[in-house]
Amino acid sequence: MVSGTSTRFDQPNLARVSDALLGGCDHYEADRAAVRRLLDIAPGAETMAREHRAWLVRVVRFLAAERGVDQFLDLGSGLPAAENTHQVAQRHNPDARVVYVDNDPVVQVHGRAVLEENDRTHVSGADLTDPGATLGDPIVYRHLDFDRPMALLLCGVLHHVDVLDRAQHIARTFAAELCPGSYLVLTHHHAPTDDPPRQALAQLLDSTFEGTALATVHRSRAEIASFFTGLNLLDPGLGYLHDWWPDGPRLTPLDDLNFLTLGGVALKT
Repeated sequence: MVSGTSTRFDQPNLARVSDALLGGCDHYEADRAAVRRLLDIAPGAETMAREHRAWLVRVVRFLAAERGVDQFLDLGSGLPAAENTHQVAQRHNPDARVVYVDNDPVVQVHGRAVLEENDRTHVSGADLTDPGATLGDPIVYRHLDFDRPMALLLCGVLHHVDVLDRAQHIARTFAAELCPGSYLVLTHHHAPTDDPPRQALAQLLDSTFEGTALATVHRSRAEIASFFTGLNLLDPGLGYLHDWWPDGPRLTPLDDLNFLTLGGVALKT
């Protein structure tokens, strides 16, 4: 199941842990303790969190500026951070509409406060693991037109759903509601079966944080590719985030964590 929706401040919370990794200020000691535990195993986690955000920025910019997408449904969006989906999309198209979906009450409060004066961006408290309820939420269906193309974002989300069949159901149900010309944007933790040391690191991360706010499932390439069934992946396909249209030459060395996340953008035709 998706973890981290507790509002207790004495326990780590997935959204707040992500905020801490990105250098934000909306987190508590329990969250920082979880981050320290993560960094003990994977020292590059903070850098990878920033690289994941940079990848999302590149994708949203591409879709808004080059593909003309003016609707974005961001599922499991987390706490507001630098360069959010609406900021990037509306920079290139001021009329772009964005709906964030997150059932974490902390995220909802912060998001609505940040977006109070933005009438083209809204926050839904629906549970993304229930696609029917999410799609039926008034904030979603009143502000997005499912008869027109949109981008559906499932970034860093489905690896928190521990049963593969359920994760596939979530992705495919949402994709089925998209009209032709829409895009699915997805990232997922990856266990590289052809790289035993990195596969072992993925397994260590899964076992270490099982039952906590950081619980995750690193899946095989084939399992992650299954979320795009029936859709057409854009070049360069399902791959490492640092290979997906980077902005300029890389100035820092790659970390093992760079090879434990795959991402892709797919078109529905």
